[in-house]
Amino acid sequence: MKLFNKIIFGLALCFSLSACEDWLDVNTNPNTPVSSDAKYYQRLPWMQFYMEHIYHITSSNTSFYCGDFYRNNGREGGAAKWQLGSSTRAVNAQQWFFTCVGSNCKPLYDQAMEAGAFHYAGAAKMIRAYGFMMLTELFGEIPYNDAFGANPSPVYDDGRTIYLGCLADIDEAIELFQKQQETVNGVPAAELALGDSWNGGDAQKWLKMCYMLKARWLNNLNKKQPGPRGSYKEGKYDAEEILACIEKAQKSNADNTAIPHEDKNTLSHDILGWNEPVDYNAMYSCIGMNSNIYVTKSLVDNLTKTVKDAEGNFVEDPRANKIIPWVRSSKSANSPADLVWSKDGKWRRSVGVDMQSDILSKQGPYAASFNANTLNWYCDSPTRQGDTIYVWTTCGGTGYAGGVDILYRRNSKHDESMMSGMFYGRADAPALVASYSEACFIKAETLYRKGNLDGAKQACKEGMIANMKFMEDQTAKWATENEALKEIPTFQAHSAEEMEAYAAAVVAAKDFDMGTIMTQKKLSMPLSNQNWVDMRRNDYNRDLYHNWDIPQFYYDNPTGQKYCPLGKYPRRWKQASFELNYNTKNLEAIGAKVPGAAELGEGWYNHDLVRTIPTWWDSDQE
Repeated sequence: MKLFNKIIFGLALCFSLSACEDWLDVNTNPNTPVSSDAKYYQRLPWMQFYMEHIYHITSSNTSFYCGDFYRNNGREGGAAKWQLGSSTRAVNAQQWFFTCVGSNCKPLYDQAMEAGAFHYAGAAKMIRAYGFMMLTELFGEIPYNDAFGANPSPVYDDGRTIYLGCLADIDEAIELFQKQQETVNGVPAAELALGDSWNGGDAQKWLKMCYMLKARWLNNLNKKQPGPRGSYKEGKYDAEEILACIEKAQKSNADNTAIPHEDKNTLSHDILGWNEPVDYNAMYSCIGMNSNIYVTKSLVDNLTKTVKDAEGNFVEDPRANKIIPWVRSSKSANSPADLVWSKDGKWRRSVGVDMQSDILSKQGPYAASFNANTLNWYCDSPTRQGDTIYVWTTCGGTGYAGGVDILYRRNSKHDESMMSGMFYGRADAPALVASYSEACFIKAETLYRKGNLDGAKQACKEGMIANMKFMEDQTAKWATENEALKEIPTFQAHSAEEMEAYAAAVVAAKDFDMGTIMTQKKLSMPLSNQNWVDMRRNDYNRDLYHNWDIPQFYYDNPTGQKYCPLGKYPRRWKQASFELNYNTKNLEAIGAKVPGAAELGEGWYNHDLVRTIPTWWDSDQE
C-alpha cells in the first residue's frame, strides 16, 4: 500500500490545486489550500496518477482502430469499424491533461529547481513532454506555448513546434536525472522516492525511461528523411540518435517503468475524473469492467497461426491463452469442431471476430447469456444463436467488483458462468509506460531500415521474449495467490525454453521482414496508443501488419465514408467540443500551417473530413 499512500497523499493535498490558482480568489478562504501551498513532492504523485490514466484511457480507444479488438458500442465500436463520427475520448485527453497534469508542470519544475531537487524537475519535464506528445499524436495542433497563461482562449501551435518542444523537454529531463540533488539553505532536496509512484524513486529507471521515450518519438519521424539539413533537432529522422538512445534505455524487464496496481477498492477516489478508486488499473475502467468487448480473428491468428513445428502443425504463442479470453463451458458432441478446449474439457477459448466478414453488418456477435436453470450459455436471438463461441474480455476482481477472485461471473451465484478475462484488463494488472520490449522493437525497426538484418532479427527476438516473460511473471503471481487458477489455461505457465523456441522460430522464418517486426511489436503492446501511431506513420500498410485489413463494415456502411472516404485513413481526432465551441478563432488561424486544411475551407477544424488530415509527424512536411 506504500505506493497508493503516495497517490492518496498527493490527491488529498492537491485537490483544487491543479487548475489556475487565481480562479475565484476574490474572497480566499484561509482554511482552504491554494496551489502555492502544495510542495513539489506532493504535486508529483497527483500528476503521475492523472497522466497514467489519461494515456491509458486514450489507448483504450485508439487501439480499436488497429484491428485487434472489437466492442459493440458507438465509441470503441465506431473506431473498430472505422465509423469515425463518435469514436474518440477527446474530452478526456485534453481536459484531464490541461487541468490535472499540465498546469502543475511549471510549478513543480520551478519549486524543484529552487530546492535543488533536480530529479523532481526532471520528472516535470518528462511528464510535460509525455502529455503534449500524446496530444499532438492525437490532434496534431494544440495550444502549447500559450497553454497555461492568462489567455482564456490560448493560441494554437503547429505540430512541428510541439514535437520539437517535447524533444527539447525530454533532453532537459535526461540532463536533470543525471545530476546530484542539492542542499539549499541547509535544507536537502526531498528524495525522489517520497513522491514517485512510478519508479519508486529510482532516478536511473527514470533516465532509462526518458531515453526510451526519446527513441520512440524519434522513430515516429520515419517520414522525415534526413536530407542535408541534419538531425532530429531540425525535425528529421535520425537513425543514429535513435540507436544511441536505445543503448542507454532499458536492458531488461527489471528496468521497465511498469506501474503496479492493487484492487483494494480504497475509499480514496479520483476526484476530478470518474470518481473511481485510485488503486486500480485505468485499463480496467475502460476494458476490464465492461461488456461486449471481443478479440478479433486477426489477433487470434497472429497468436496461434504464425509458427509451425516440424510436422506442419501450428505452435501457439505462449501469450495466446493470456490474451484470448476463456469461458467455463461443457464440451459435447454438438460442439463445433474447431473450438479450442482445455485438457479437462471444462474451459472453452473464444473465437476471434472476423472483421473482414459481414458479421457486424448482420448484428453480430450477439452477446451470450447464461441460463441459471440449465447452467449453459445461449444467445437470445433467433438468427445469432451460434454467437456463444465469442467470449467477452471482461475481468472480475475482489475489490471494486466485490467478487470472490479475479474471474468474472456472468451470474455471481454460479461458477459455471465464469470468464477468464484478459491479462491487460485486470484491475491489478501493471501498466507499462516504458518497457525493455518496446526498446527492442524500436532497435529492430531501426536496424532493419539500415540494412542490418541479423541485428534486426536478434532485437525482435529479444523484444518478444521480454514481453512473454513480463506476462509470465505477472500471471505466475496471480496463480500463486490463488492456486485454483492454475486449472485454467489463462494462468498456466510456460517455460523459458518454450518462450525462447517460439521467438527463435518467428525470426528464423524465411519471410522475416519489417512486417514481422511491426506485427510482433503490436502483439507485445496491445491496448497501446503507440500501435495507432505506428499504423498511421506506416500508412496502414497491410504488408506490415499480418492478418489485418480494413474492416468490412466500413465498406458495407456508407455512413462511415462520410468521415473517411474510400482511399483515406483515420489520421487524427477532431478537437474536443470545448475547443470547437470556444476557441474557434485560434483553430481557424492555425489552419494556415496545416496541409489539407485549406481544401476543407472555412471551419476546417469542424469539417467531417478533418479526421483524414495527417498530423505533422505523420507527413513529409518540413
